[in-house]
Amino acid sequence: MEKFTTLQDTAVPLEVENIDTDQIIPARFLKATDKAGFGENLFKDWRFDKDGKPVEDFSLNQDQYSGQILIAGNNFGCGSSREHAAWALKAYGFKVVVSSYFADIFKGNALNNGLLPVQVSPEFLDELFLAIKKDNKESFKVDLENQKIQIISSGKSENFAIDAYKKTCLINGFDDIDFLVSKLDAIKKFEEKQTQMREAAIQE
Repeated sequence: MEKFTTLQDTAVPLEVENIDTDQIIPARFLKATDKAGFGENLFKDWRFDKDGKPVEDFSLNQDQYSGQILIAGNNFGCGSSREHAAWALKAYGFKVVVSSYFADIFKGNALNNGLLPVQVSPEFLDELFLAIKKDNKESFKVDLENQKIQIISSGKSENFAIDAYKKTCLINGFDDIDFLVSKLDAIKKFEEKQTQMREAAIQE
């Protein structure tokens, strides 16, 4: 996976609560088994009408918004456990999703695919939306090492929690297999030490 340490960028607001995984990536697009092409179908039924025309008032279709950060309403990623939701968000170009609450399974899927879910307080989420309303080119900084998200213009910030293991993986660009490989020397040394201890015990 791509390494993630710090990201400073503009953001796309999606001020909608209870966004479920079927809205993120509709079920009819789940036949594929690899990640290619999922980005173009992100929020498909919200981005396009029944005739396939872009919905003008949907934020992802508005040129005034851009960036690798999606700021969404409370309870993001609820519903089914499909990993494809994280695939679609990542393939579209998002590296960070901010909300005041994430469904646990979605959060795990996101972290496993190099997408950082940043959970903030409801009050700070309101601050983020307000900052974009004041200036759609507002910049935000997400500092994974220090676990902090900041509004650049005002300097207001808030810390966020993340599993220590997943944080290590994101910073180093590791998936679970990469992490185990990185510990191979330590594993070998441990095994050698255990073998030596067993042999010493037998000799005694």
